[in-house]
Amino acid sequence: MDQVRTGTSAEVPLLSNQNSRTRENRWVIWRAVFNVSTTIIGAGIMSIPATIKVLGVVPAFVLIVLVALLVDITVNFMLRATYAGQSTTYAGLMKENFGKIGDVFSGKGEHLGVLQEWFGIHWWNSRYLSILLTVLLVMLPLVLYRRVESLWLSSAIAIILAVVFVGICSVMAIIAIVKGQIVRPRMLPELNSTSSFFNLFTAIPVIVTAFAFHFNVHPIEIELGIPGAMTSAVKISLVVCSVIYFSIGIFGYLLFGDSINADILVNFDTSSSGAIAISPILNDIVRLSYALHLMLVFPLLNFSLRANIDELIFPKKELLATDTKRFMFLTLILLALSYIVAIAIPSVWYIYQFMGSTSNVCLAFIFPGAIALRDVHGLSSRKDKIIAVVMIVLAVVTSVITIAANIYNMIIGKSS
Repeated sequence: MDQVRTGTSAEVPLLSNQNSRTRENRWVIWRAVFNVSTTIIGAGIMSIPATIKVLGVVPAFVLIVLVALLVDITVNFMLRATYAGQSTTYAGLMKENFGKIGDVFSGKGEHLGVLQEWFGIHWWNSRYLSILLTVLLVMLPLVLYRRVESLWLSSAIAIILAVVFVGICSVMAIIAIVKGQIVRPRMLPELNSTSSFFNLFTAIPVIVTAFAFHFNVHPIEIELGIPGAMTSAVKISLVVCSVIYFSIGIFGYLLFGDSINADILVNFDTSSSGAIAISPILNDIVRLSYALHLMLVFPLLNFSLRANIDELIFPKKELLATDTKRFMFLTLILLALSYIVAIAIPSVWYIYQFMGSTSNVCLAFIFPGAIALRDVHGLSSRKDKIIAVVMIVLAVVTSVITIAANIYNMIIGKSS
């Protein structure tokens, strides 16, 4: 009897199971793509148009592509060292290689938030109370999840909201072009003096910060559970995020021109929309959609931060997810500190400039490059080490120039 034709052969269900597993694996990878992409597309997208204003269209495009390529290389350095070792967090990976050494709802300043535009200025829609309610009612329930995989749906919604944000800006820019309401964008930066040249470096940390997600590589990769799948998820995410970044950058700059703010959401304030007439309803849709996006990004960032801090403070304790008291303690402390920082530092531009030129450069480039050079597992080729050295040198030199330019601009700003 022909077993294959009668369907009794063992090969038939095996093929069916294999196809089922393949479809399941693809879905799992896409869930990882949602989490990685959401980690990347945080608040950084709001300052991308301002970087195009500083750099010009062509250099900004080149920088976005270059940073994305370098990030892909550094994540590969990290993953190879992780697969060869026993680390489950970024902090654990550094310890393994180097030892122990190793605001839209409420507005800000002169800009009104959505609630204040709708109902007027009252105590109950002040910046402090609005952010506090957002923390308690939206962020707290999400940060209480103990598995990063549980956040894939909120991540997917966050990516959709980011695409909606980019789509609205794109349509508005195209309409403005048809009506002749925009000026021709600068393809290259304006270099009128030595200081203007060094100011170009202040835009680099913004792009670096926008692509920094290395702290979330381990939790997403561990729960992915498919060998080598994280590499594919990262590559897909970097392509998606690069397209989104450049799209919002070019269309945002076309829409508002040189009047673009460091935070593009400020330009959607009805009191500061500039020459482009924007419907108040459209203003609110843009700001509210991206506000919700940022709320959904925070739990992913908090997840890795909590895990790495636990690794540093309690290295010999049981898994954080199994210790309720320790889990709740770290979660609430980090949430309270995040609230304080959000109130104390309302401008994202300063955060991106200083964090992008210090901590994020270390997390994204210097530390992964150092891991490749240290090479405790003997995995790095000569090419890898050359790339690591060049990357570290460029990161350090760029950071020093950026910090110096930021300090100089702050001093000049105060003296004037």
